[in-house]
Amino acid sequence: MSGKDKLRKFRENEGFTCLVQPSTAEVLGCDHPLKGRWNSDFFKADRPVVVELGCGKGEYTVELGLRNPSFNYIGVDIKGARLWKGAKFAHENRLPNVGFLRTRIEFIESMFARDEVSEIWITFADPQIGREKKRLTSPLFLARYRNFLKPGGIIHLKTDSRYLHEYSKAIAEQNGLEILAEATDLYGTDRDRLYDSGIASVCGKDAVDALFQVQTFYEQQYLAQGIPITYLAFTVDHEGPYVSPEWEPDRWER
Repeated sequence: MSGKDKLRKFRENEGFTCLVQPSTAEVLGCDHPLKGRWNSDFFKADRPVVVELGCGKGEYTVELGLRNPSFNYIGVDIKGARLWKGAKFAHENRLPNVGFLRTRIEFIESMFARDEVSEIWITFADPQIGREKKRLTSPLFLARYRNFLKPGGIIHLKTDSRYLHEYSKAIAEQNGLEILAEATDLYGTDRDRLYDSGIASVCGKDAVDALFQVQTFYEQQYLAQGIPITYLAFTVDHEGPYVSPEWEPDRWER
């Protein structure tokens, strides 16, 4: 992407009413005005809020919003040129239940209040091999999510990285978190079993359908290379600090 193209997208982003772009001063150590008020001030409708972290081009956020009008969806990413595609679609099509937030995930607690979010999607995040504190399912991040997820709130992890999948499963087990569903080959042998899992009864069949029918730009690339896609759903309900898991990282590095 050329520099001129990026600048064009940044300028267009400024005009998208569905895109919130807080300054560092608005989120660093203080609460943003939308914190606790996404439904009342942004969506103008009281619906369960679902957040996608590291949403990239926003395909997943947009598609989930189109499929499930009874939920409000917010895609979060720091890359404005990536967010532009999803934000442009949501803006031009006037999607009432889709929004985007350009910020670092490290500042996420400044944007959402206690019990404001029902579910989190983490789709194809960097596994951050060797850098646990930056991993989006690490104890540090789980503690942040707990501060705004409702009791029983769900984290959905969809990834091409078996390393990230196994780490996240291990941290859930280490901390006694409830695992609702797991698949290590989403489009292969695990497909039928996933429909029979607890996730369908909790989130509904439509949510399970979306796992197979909604694919991000990067997911399509991984599938074309024959890389299995994994899925994990778990809650973060836990008293006290989260601890790092006991697992075998060397087995899953790739």
